Amino acid sequence: PPATRRPPCRGRDREPAAPGPSEPSQPRSLTAKAVVAWTEAGIPAPALPGRAQPCSHVRAEGERKGISETSISVCNFRSFCLNVLSLTQLRNMNQKILKMENLLRFHTICRQLHNLGQRRMLAHQRHVLSIAYPVRLTQLYAWPWQTYTLIRTALSQCRLLVTKKEERSRKSQLSSTKSKKEVEVWIGMTVEDLARAMEKDIDYIYEALMNTKVDIDSLEANSHLDEVWIKEVIKKAGMKLIWSKLKEDKVRENKDAVRRPQSDPAMLTARSPVVTIMGHVDHGKTTLLDKLRKTQVAALEAGGITQHIGAFLVSLPSGEKITFLDTPGHAAFSAMRARGAQVTDIVILVVAADDGVMKQTVESIQHAKDAQVPIVLAINKCDKAEADPEKVKKELLAYDVVCEDCGGDVQAVPVSALTGDNLMALAEAIIALAEMLELKADPTGPVEGTVIESFTDKGRGPVTTAIIQRGTLRKGSILVAGKSWAKVRLMFDENGNTISEACPSMPVGIVGWKDLPSAGDEILEVESELRAREVVDWRKYEQEQEKNKEELKKIEEKRKEHQNAHRKAREKYGTLHWKERSFMKYQEKKEQKPLKPKERAERNLNVLPIIIKGDVDGSVEAILDIMDTYDASHECELELVHFGVGDISENDVNLAETFHGVVYGFNVNAGNVIQKSAAKKGVKIKLHKVIYRLIEDLQEELSSRLPCSVEEHPIGEASILATFSVTEGKKKVPVAGCRVHKGQLEKQKKFKLIRNGHVIWKGSLTSLKHHKDDISVIKTGMDCGLSLDEEKIEFKIGDEIVCYEEKEVLTKTSWDPGF
Repeated sequence: PPATRRPPCRGRDREPAAPGPSEPSQPRSLTAKAVVAWTEAGIPAPALPGRAQPCSHVRAEGERKGISETSISVCNFRSFCLNVLSLTQLRNMNQKILKMENLLRFHTICRQLHNLGQRRMLAHQRHVLSIAYPVRLTQLYAWPWQTYTLIRTALSQCRLLVTKKEERSRKSQLSSTKSKKEVEVWIGMTVEDLARAMEKDIDYIYEALMNTKVDIDSLEANSHLDEVWIKEVIKKAGMKLIWSKLKEDKVRENKDAVRRPQSDPAMLTARSPVVTIMGHVDHGKTTLLDKLRKTQVAALEAGGITQHIGAFLVSLPSGEKITFLDTPGHAAFSAMRARGAQVTDIVILVVAADDGVMKQTVESIQHAKDAQVPIVLAINKCDKAEADPEKVKKELLAYDVVCEDCGGDVQAVPVSALTGDNLMALAEAIIALAEMLELKADPTGPVEGTVIESFTDKGRGPVTTAIIQRGTLRKGSILVAGKSWAKVRLMFDENGNTISEACPSMPVGIVGWKDLPSAGDEILEVESELRAREVVDWRKYEQEQEKNKEELKKIEEKRKEHQNAHRKAREKYGTLHWKERSFMKYQEKKEQKPLKPKERAERNLNVLPIIIKGDVDGSVEAILDIMDTYDASHECELELVHFGVGDISENDVNLAETFHGVVYGFNVNAGNVIQKSAAKKGVKIKLHKVIYRLIEDLQEELSSRLPCSVEEHPIGEASILATFSVTEGKKKVPVAGCRVHKGQLEKQKKFKLIRNGHVIWKGSLTSLKHHKDDISVIKTGMDCGLSLDEEKIEFKIGDEIVCYEEKEVLTKTSWDPGF
């Protein structure tokens, strides 16, 4: 536009007009208050020719403040306000509007309002100082096409945007300068601990939890708070939560009980060998022990298999005594076999001469090697015609079990547990090996032993079967095992007879435990009940510390996952416009839509909560080990609500009712009162004596929770011999001429068309005729014509028509427990 035009004067505050094109452009005087912060807006200054120098007092002001000069170009803002406002009004306005970054906003708004033409804008070049001062325009040009209304609208919108932005900036600066107080917390924090960490009184914690689900009335100063409530209190206080790093407990002294040092060799006396009988299920281990003990244990066992670990003291005719441990051979009792190998001196590996080496045979060999226990091989069932002891010896070579006949050091004795043949030779082999091992123990001093099995007796309470390894156990001794302790009230042998003392290598039943210890726990004698409680408290404390470490580790892992997810999200959305970012987040949330109520009900149906009760700790352990192999959660989730030792109680029934679960009992009872209560509440109680029957029942229950599958059952088959079409109204319908060669075709059933072994159509028939008559059934050998409900399907000679019906069948779970 021509620059010679001068705007009309509107008052004494009007600035002189710009010079014409023939006159050189001279910079006007600017005060320090009239400086634009171009560099602070983050926009590089254009290098344009003909730069002018700032006036002397502006330069002096900059030199006094130590500010460098920067050349900028104030673009597209020749004149916005002169036709609307005078300079006096501009001075009285909020001058923050005219910061450079705000002028850029102003420019955007004006462009949106189509107030200016881009090609008509002229750039003015000025030298200014790089400090953020509001700008006051000294040279403004008015153009006739500028309208008052649009400029006023643009100015008001710009002022609103600037005010909001500066308010947000002020708040962010305030929040950044004002740091939150950090509170160090940990798992299991009490109310008193939290108040101390926050430097508040306990009443403050109560007030913060007032409107939550926490029961304030039952909350004490030493009550433990859940993680969610700790976070809630700290959030309300405006503080920052920091998880504490677990430190070494230097204040609390280690109070655990430990084994005593090795005894003086002069105090050692000979002891009986502890021998564990191991091998595959049904290879005759218990029958072999029965012959040695002259009992009938095997005949009394449920299912004909051993399901507990038994400890027996056998006296031989020669006067020697041997402690035998009979371990289960079933695959479900792997932990029991491992436990038996750990406490034994010698392992008798029983292998049937007709079956040879089996899966549990190999597992037993591995347990013996892990425990570094010598093996004596008993080749059983040699009385059978198909017995082949030499084959067994050769098979064992593959597992590094070399018999003496093959140049090794493993004694092999062929026996027959059924007839009792050669059993004395087996006993002599055990005694000879025990003499070579020189088994000795110290019968004096505190008792040391191992829990072989534990169970709850109605009249006696918690009972354990143990093997004494050092010392002599007497009535009144104070024992510690795991996180339980006992004052021995009663001791009995394997026949149930009361005994007064138990020496090393002797199996003994112990009564007097406060809680039921676990099978495999180490038994140690302590001097007093106070010391026993001290040991148990320390072990519980150690367990809690380990649990806290694990939980803290999980929390740290989750925090890192959240940080990584947040970082990835920032990288993903950081370069996008806010509208695009919002749209993408909306799309992601839309894909993660919640389940409908019907879908949720169907999903909850595929959950089987169960409660396990067993007669002894080892049996429950075996069942839980089997459940660990469950890998079909995608079909039905298996949820263990509770497990324990003892008969089924009213509490078990109530738990099952709450969780809509099933109670499984193994070798336990459920009284008539319990049975009636369960029936009234609709709770299933399933009792079993054999472990694999229990697992089969569990598989059936899981299968019943799965949706039924549809199976096709063929009724008849026909071959297409000819194709033609008939006219129905204005349509031509393809028709197939068929002959039934198997079964019959029923019009009301489902049909499918097979071509070259592939199904190309499934559906129903619209017509089935014999000659010209409509018919519902076509039998073998008869001809018929038929048409499908899909008119686009074309028949070909040689195609097959199959008539079938759909039946719903129960789906079986894919879980394989491994036996």
